[in-house]
Amino acid sequence: MPVKVRFLKINDLKEAIEELSRFGEVDHSLSSEFKPEKFVNISLKIEGVSDDISLLISRQIAKYLNSDVLVSRVDENGKRNLIISVKNENFEHLVNMLKNFSGEGKLLADKLTVAMNNFFHDPVVYRFGSKEFDFSRRTYIMGILNVTPDSFSDGGRYFTVDSAVEHAMKMIEDGADIIDVGGESTRPGSEPVPLEEELRRVIPVIKEIVKRTDVPISIDTYKSEVARQALDNGAVIVNDISGLRFDEKMVEVIAQYNASVVIMHIKGTPKTMQQNPCYDDVISEIYGYLSEGIERAQSYGIKQIIVDPGIGFGKRLVDNLEIIRRLREFKSLGYPILIGVSRKSFIGNILNLPVEERLEGTAGAVAISVWNGANIVRVHDVKEMTRVVRIVDAIKQVPIKQNHIQ
Repeated sequence: MPVKVRFLKINDLKEAIEELSRFGEVDHSLSSEFKPEKFVNISLKIEGVSDDISLLISRQIAKYLNSDVLVSRVDENGKRNLIISVKNENFEHLVNMLKNFSGEGKLLADKLTVAMNNFFHDPVVYRFGSKEFDFSRRTYIMGILNVTPDSFSDGGRYFTVDSAVEHAMKMIEDGADIIDVGGESTRPGSEPVPLEEELRRVIPVIKEIVKRTDVPISIDTYKSEVARQALDNGAVIVNDISGLRFDEKMVEVIAQYNASVVIMHIKGTPKTMQQNPCYDDVISEIYGYLSEGIERAQSYGIKQIIVDPGIGFGKRLVDNLEIIRRLREFKSLGYPILIGVSRKSFIGNILNLPVEERLEGTAGAVAISVWNGANIVRVHDVKEMTRVVRIVDAIKQVPIKQNHIQ
């Protein structure tokens, strides 16, 4: 397994105790005194490193930087995990000391640099077709266009080409930066749609939309042939709920068209994913899944990658809430974060409301997601969520000059 690096945003003692309880058996001969309060605020988790790196960090670097460190016992692969509490001003020293140690140290230092740069700010700029997306400036809106008879929220409403295209144009007018076209419902318990039927639903719609707008089109599919034909007809992003796992040819197609990809986490399949999903450490497990998808995409030369932790895709209520609360930790992967909370069942479960009454709940979840680092929010109610996002972005971008915003 590759080395994984993740910044942990631990807000209080309760969260510190929860995080450290998931760490596993500690090697006390290499670790600091076990005091959870030492790990409140920003800490760093490193998984899958050698004894040499573990010794360097615990015996030399931690002492030099006056940092606290926990080191796990050696696992079955001969590797260890670490959690280090490091002051912000010492991250650069940590990186430099690793860089000068060994080849493994340099590789770890490079991953730390990527994680650090993205955890604290968003330096990424992508180009989708003719549009530039600067994720350091604002949050972007992906409008959902379900060309299906059975999607959980709006199935059947936009099932004809004319109604689907009209709705896409309305979402763009309301503020959508991307239109995400899907021809197969992936609601819990749903059955797969035959390839020919999915193509019949989405390709004519994509053809018509690209005639009318230069707003980027995303194809929501896990089938490589649907992706290929969508990209052939003007789509520029593939939104794959399987994270490149259901169809082994998908990554080749995306690379062939020099397209962008959304790598999402799912546990199981849409049909089975909500049949008692369970995690030992939900954030760590999702992080590892997304890391593997990223490495697969990178190995084919795909450069514009977006990650999505997959709210509702094989998750319990508590898992969805934990993901949103700790969303910023996924910044350490080094790529923009997309999140889809719109009208989902966790909102209905909290508020005891049906799908059509989840607007305010969606707004709350969107606002917190943006505050915690989401770069793209995938939504049904574009006009309302555009307003929510603009307010959160404005609050995040302090100090605000009075003559800019009244």
